[in-house]
Amino acid sequence: MDKQTDFVLRSLEERNVQFVRLWFTDVLGFLKSVAIAPAELEGAFTEGLGFDGSSIEGFERGMESDMVAHPDASTFQILPWRKWPGGGNTARMFCDLRLPDGSPSYADPRYVLKRAMDKAAEMGFDFYIHPEIEFFLFNKDVVPGEPPVPIDNSGYFDHTVSSTGSDFRRTAIEMLEAMGISVEFSHHEVGPGQQEIDLRYADALSMADNIMTFRVVVKEVAELRGIRASFMPKPLSEAPGSGMHTHMSLFSGDDNAFYDATAEHQLSKTARRFIAGIMHHAEEISAVTNQWVNSYKRLVTGAEAPSFICWGRTNASALVRIPIYKPGKGSSARIELRSIDTAANPYLAYAMILHAGLAGIENEYDLLDEAEDDVWRLTDRERTAMGIRPLPRNLDEAIRFMETSDLALEALGEHVFEFFLRNKKAEFAQYRAQVTPFELERYLPVL
Repeated sequence: MDKQTDFVLRSLEERNVQFVRLWFTDVLGFLKSVAIAPAELEGAFTEGLGFDGSSIEGFERGMESDMVAHPDASTFQILPWRKWPGGGNTARMFCDLRLPDGSPSYADPRYVLKRAMDKAAEMGFDFYIHPEIEFFLFNKDVVPGEPPVPIDNSGYFDHTVSSTGSDFRRTAIEMLEAMGISVEFSHHEVGPGQQEIDLRYADALSMADNIMTFRVVVKEVAELRGIRASFMPKPLSEAPGSGMHTHMSLFSGDDNAFYDATAEHQLSKTARRFIAGIMHHAEEISAVTNQWVNSYKRLVTGAEAPSFICWGRTNASALVRIPIYKPGKGSSARIELRSIDTAANPYLAYAMILHAGLAGIENEYDLLDEAEDDVWRLTDRERTAMGIRPLPRNLDEAIRFMETSDLALEALGEHVFEFFLRNKKAEFAQYRAQVTPFELERYLPVL
């Protein structure tokens, strides 16, 4: 028994843990949970916890319906909102999913990301992530057919008169910090009721776990305060959508592989090729970084959501932005991907992004010139002359790019690749058949 496992088992009694929740995600990124008594945990560490995977999205192949969840002791944390009479606690751990023979489940999103990080490690790199997570807070009561009502009408960085949003963020941050998830910033975002909380850098796997925990914390705090939290990419037609702008960098040991003090913008050759890889494969990874029909309502409206494949330094319309370099802080050199939204499965999204960037390094892709203008203001002819391609305009277009992508197949593995595409095609087919309120309002009176 390793030290971390022994620590968890000792903590059960020391911290009066009454139940342990074992967490994992399905292919679409929805959190799954099963609670076990503390007495069962040692057996779960040794043998895993078996379950029927046939009813969980992405795990449905008959010959692989038996799945085994193996808790990762390094992810043990107390859930600060789950208190029992007498001061009892509930803890959680993320799980790795395996088949009964002990081999990894290729349907496990966590394993998909681990494989991507192993590929990076073979090339000498560690992959680090820092997301800016946006979401909306709405009144709890929702009128069917009507837009949700934000908790306030404030804007970017506003110090709100109503304390609901600021109190909410304070409570959420306290819970996150109590669970070992460090927060860098928080503030009100552009849209009414829209919030942003930024998490401190961590390796990609830890950060994907943190994002899944973040979503639970935010929704739990909202429930406790009698309001509703939503990570829907574009819940309001007249307000900006919610993105998850993701800062990222590769490290070789203690050295930031994206930093070169002598290079233009202090961007190393590795960084430039990584960016080129993301841009080269941007259409192919879009169905995963922006996996819902609603995701593309955010990407087509302009503002700070990218619609075109380009990069720049202070250009908020770019797909990839280069944050301003701070002298003497080479370790903070990074790039920022602005397309990914808050409803993505972080395990699959970060695996795809990493594979795309590593492909740029492996194949020595050349980086196009920086886009210095707001690309929304350029004409189609000007964008074409600059080599700037559009991102997919809807989920259907993104699916068509992904289904012919060798990179997506390699990154996700055949099982996840096929299930994901099949599920997304069904989603778009259902969406395309719907008669929307827009159509009824526009056409019913005149046709």
